[in-house]
Amino acid sequence: MDYKQLNLSQDELVAMYREMILIRRFEEVTVDYNKKGNVLGNMHMYVGEEAVATGVCKALRKEDYVSSTHRCDGHLIAKGANVNEMMAELMGKQEGLCGGRAGKMHQCAPEVGLMCANGIVGASHSLATGHALYCSLYAPDRVSVAFFGDGGANQGAFHENMNLAAVWKLPVVFVCENNHYAISTSVDTSTAMGSFYQRAAAYGAPGVRVNGNDVLEVYAAAKEAVEHARSGKGPYFIECDTYRFRGHHEGDDQLYRTKEEVEEAKQNNDCIKRMHALLEKEFGWTEDQDAAVRESVEDQLATAVEFGLNGTPMTVEEMETKLFAD
Repeated sequence: MDYKQLNLSQDELVAMYREMILIRRFEEVTVDYNKKGNVLGNMHMYVGEEAVATGVCKALRKEDYVSSTHRCDGHLIAKGANVNEMMAELMGKQEGLCGGRAGKMHQCAPEVGLMCANGIVGASHSLATGHALYCSLYAPDRVSVAFFGDGGANQGAFHENMNLAAVWKLPVVFVCENNHYAISTSVDTSTAMGSFYQRAAAYGAPGVRVNGNDVLEVYAAAKEAVEHARSGKGPYFIECDTYRFRGHHEGDDQLYRTKEEVEEAKQNNDCIKRMHALLEKEFGWTEDQDAAVRESVEDQLATAVEFGLNGTPMTVEEMETKLFAD
């Protein structure tokens, strides 16, 4: 995908590059602190899939809605959530996004439009369709996005929500992050055609498959999809062909795939390496420029870690508050 056709400046490309690095390093840092006992709970990493969140969310406005998954850090960062508060949340601190209640899989940041993450496979379809119904009734210039994996695409609710969204022409974009494995189940053994985008045609909606490791290709598709939904034409389906470099969760034995397969993906399908190569080719990107970006990311994360470590631990008494709406 040619960045010139997308009217993207060098500064915008560098911002997308930095964001993908930030997402990856945030997760790598949280894994380190999980091993130290500071970050709590199960860890489901987004490493390798950063181009999807970055590309899709660049096409959105702050007020647009996003429904996420158990693998939500990338979506939160790309949508503009506070990284300090994200770190504090994972450390179970009251200064966290959700006061330390949410942990890894249930974070939300409604102030930037990320309404919910959750651990239910495929739940984002229904949540995002509900948000889109709200948009159509009360906020007609907003759109809703559902992120879900290939496993989520094989849930029956996907078809129900695509159908409902098409019947009512709801402004929702369904984004399948096809990383080829639903935990340990390969797409090749679980999905008849090996891909998902064709399903949109059954509901009279556009469907496309893009290289989910190319942030510009993702952004181009998302831009078109969001414009389609925002203009009242109904749902749009994007399948992003991507790959997760780490296991389904930290501690996953990964016996369902070979080390050679993972290494090949890291070498040939790394979205960060791809953007680095583009910057180098088109703008003469130097090692000093690259180091400056990476250093700024590390400084930001060091501040986030300090914020989290110095936060106020969640207490049992505090956990029992804010369970119900006023």
